[in-house]
Amino acid sequence: MKKYTVQSAPFVVPTTDGKLIEEHHGLASTGNKTLSIAHMIAPPGWSEPFQNPEFDEYTYVIKGKKQFIIDGETVVLEAGQSIVIQKGARIQYSNPFNEPCEYLAVCTPAFQLEMAHREE
Repeated sequence: MKKYTVQSAPFVVPTTDGKLIEEHHGLASTGNKTLSIAHMIAPPGWSEPFQNPEFDEYTYVIKGKKQFIIDGETVVLEAGQSIVIQKGARIQYSNPFNEPCEYLAVCTPAFQLEMAHREE
């Protein structure tokens, strides 16, 4: 029995905001509750509502820049930089810049929309 799994068909999360989300491992793609790994591309001008997630999120920026507002502090990551944001932080993710932002996101435990607690 093989002790590895190659993921070549990630689950593409349907979105209405132009953002590409390809979950390679996680609840939607492999049923993994422990963590999720997603490849994302956020278009220029994209943003999400503030949220207060019940999971830690690690982000690594591949291309472009991504803005985070974390408990009132603005942080901008550029290509080659990463960040970990602990569960319970009030956060907004956005790309207010003129180029797409490509990044990887890892959530522990795995991302679930109900656990993100997005503000309306």
